[in-house]
Order: sequence, then C-alpha cells, then structure tokens
Amino acid sequence: MLFSSQLFLYLFLPLFLLTYYLCPQRFRSAHMLLFSYVFYGWWRPDFLGLLIGVTVVSYYVAAALEAAAVQNRKRWLAVGVTANLAALGYFKYANFGIDSLNALLTAAGFDTIGWTKIVLPIGLSFYIFQAISYIIDIYRKTAPPARNLVDFAAFIALFPQLVAGPVLRYHDLAEQFYVRTYSWERFSRGSMIFMVGFCMKVLVADTVAPLVDAVFALQAPTLVDAWIGALAYTIQLFFDFAGYSTMAIGMALMIGFVFMENFNDPYVSRSITEFWKRWHISLSSWLREYLYISLGGNRKGRLRTYINLFLTMLLGGIWHGANWTFVLWGMWHGAVLAFERYWEEKFGPSRLPVPIQVARTMLLVIIGWVMFRATTVDGALQMYAGMLGFNGIGMSDFLMSEVTTDRVAVLIFAFLLVYAMPWIKRNGDNLRWVILPLFAWAVATLSAQSFSPFLYFQF
Repeated sequence: MLFSSQLFLYLFLPLFLLTYYLCPQRFRSAHMLLFSYVFYGWWRPDFLGLLIGVTVVSYYVAAALEAAAVQNRKRWLAVGVTANLAALGYFKYANFGIDSLNALLTAAGFDTIGWTKIVLPIGLSFYIFQAISYIIDIYRKTAPPARNLVDFAAFIALFPQLVAGPVLRYHDLAEQFYVRTYSWERFSRGSMIFMVGFCMKVLVADTVAPLVDAVFALQAPTLVDAWIGALAYTIQLFFDFAGYSTMAIGMALMIGFVFMENFNDPYVSRSITEFWKRWHISLSSWLREYLYISLGGNRKGRLRTYINLFLTMLLGGIWHGANWTFVLWGMWHGAVLAFERYWEEKFGPSRLPVPIQVARTMLLVIIGWVMFRATTVDGALQMYAGMLGFNGIGMSDFLMSEVTTDRVAVLIFAFLLVYAMPWIKRNGDNLRWVILPLFAWAVATLSAQSFSPFLYFQF
C-alpha cells in the first residue's frame, strides 16, 4: 500500500486514525501493530512472515542478552546482529552475488550456477537496521528493553516509516511507547506536515519522473539530454524521498510520536560533509552511531579516520542496493568525505564564497546521483559521456517529446524552491494558507493519474 494512493488516503488512514483514538490507551500498541501488518501485508502477505520472524528473533535475543552474565553479552550481541545481517544478505544480496559469480565463471569459460531469483521484500533494509539498533541499544544500555513483545513489534512495524524510513533508532523512541503527548495542536501540525510531503511527491517528484526515465533509457544521451536527466533526477529523488519522510513524520505526530528530522535543506550544503548532516539524517546518524564509531571513529589516528569514513560510506552504498552502481556511489562519497577531512585538517576551512562552495558541492552530488540512478555502470558511464558532450550537444528527438512545458516549469520551480526553503521555513506560519489548496490540487492530480511507487521502496 502506498501513501500516495486513493486506497490509503480515503480508507486506510481515516479508519486507522478514527479507531486509534477510540481505542483505550493500553491497547494502542496492539492497534498500531495490527494496522501496520495489514499495511505491510497488502502487497505480499507472505513477506509478513519474514517481518514477524525478524521481530521475534530480535526481541528474544535481546532479552537473552539483557539477562546474560557479563562475559556472555557479546556472544548474544553477535548472534542477534549476525542473524539480522544474514536475513538481509540472503534476500537483498544473494541475487547480486550469484550474478557476479556467474559473470566470472562465464569469463573463465566455466558453466554458470543455476539460480531462482529472490524477490526483495519491501522495506527490508529499514526494519533490519531498526532491529539491529534495538539489540545494540540493549547491549550498550542506552535504552531499557521493550516492556513486551507487542511494543517491540509495533516499533519495528510502525507503518508510517516501515517501508522507506526514516530509520528509527530504538533509544530515540523507547520512552514514547510509554508516554506520548496528544493534542489538537499536535494533530493539526502533523496533518499539515503530511500534506506538505504529499504535495512534494505528487506535484513535483511524479511530474519530473518521465524526464528522468526517458533520459536514463537513452543509449547515448547528448549533453543537453544528460544534464536535463541528471538535474531532473536530483529534484525527483529529493522531493520523492523527502516527501515520503515528511509524510511519515506528519502521520507519526498525528498519533503522538516525534520522529527525527530526515532532511534539512541538503542542497544548500557547502561540502559533502555538511551534505551528509542534512541528507537522510536518520541513516547517516545510524551509520555514524552503530558503524563509524564501532570501527573506531576518529579515535585511532588520522589515517584510520579516513579509512573509517570511506568504509562507512561504502557500506552505506551497499545498504542501498545490490548493484555495482551503489558500491561505486558509496565509494565516491566516502572518498570525497575522506578528502574533505584531510583538506580541512591541513589547510583549514574553505575560504571560497558560499555560492561557489554550494555549487561545487551540488556538482559532486549530481555526479554521484547519476551512478545512483543508473541501472548499470555502463549506463552511468554513457551519462557521464553525455554530460561532457561526447555524444553530441543538442536535445535528441526522443527526449524532445518528453520535455513538456509543465515538466520544465515544475523542474525550474523546484530548484527555486530548494534554495528558497530556508526563507520559507522562517516564514512558514504565514504560508500555511497555501498548503490546503496545493493539497487539494495534489489529490485531484492523484485521482487523474496512476500513482508511482516511492523511489526508496526498492531499498
């Protein structure tokens, strides 16, 4: 089920909210869990079993860890983390591993291995990371264990963020399962946030999506083609993923939960280091807390710090998907992060004018997004060739039919909006009246077209 679908908007969400507030408070975790399982199982009920299995195993391993003697706690930690990573590895990376091995076997003249493709469960990466965060938090004693299995299962399956984030850390939400604040002001603010995210997805991301699909389908995009595709994807990905996160944060607030902010104007960043403090904040925070620090962080000398930065982003790239494009995208960001750290330590902060720093960072981000979006490394290289003008300059006939006035206008408006967003946030109270008509327009647009899945569903 999708947030930007009529079934969700007109039936599921109103029914959930109505019954949630009619339900006695002591049963609300069970209520959330039931609706979350219906939400998740709507697409593939069989994958609900995997979600439940991960939940039960993680809960009882953490309980055993909590009760274990000091000398046995690391063993239970290893069991819990390994079990979750094994599930993630099998469902997300087995196809990639076998395909890569078969490519090597073919190149060496050997027979390939027969293999039935595994379907990736939606949201697997997100709820696996949340399960791991729970086990590590119990091990570190940064949060108390869940009161019962139902509370923990509700944390893992909480439907606003179940399939595409934000990535929740258990210690951020543990107390909220005991005490939450309900008020009309909080509910109305959550509704407004939800409407903003809905508009971002339907009015912007879905409008420019055809441009992206058309360009990345070209075999040899020209300079104009490639840059239109790269810029359109830069907008599509932000408004799609930030739109989903905004909707999730809004819905959570409507039922009393406060989620962390997941995007904070990332495209105004002056460096890639700053970009990762503003983009997908929940994931970057998770990677820093549970991976970068575990690798030693910056506590083991400069060289090890650079290596840890690179490895963290490499593994972050692999988390996004089983494809060499994601590996290379992670390596790209890891290398730039390490270089920026080295440069600042050696020469100090950049003295370039802020607009030039922002433009430089955006160029580095866009170069990375091309590899992130391409389905193959060869496809990404063709896009880079086009961006350098190696395939010609002018717009191709194929793309010309996709470049409509409304799409170009939305693309230009979206870039203006991105850089005006800091000002809009400062004056947000005066602009609330704009949201309701925009939301009505988005709902009407949704009714007139078929919905498109959120981009981060594939992760």
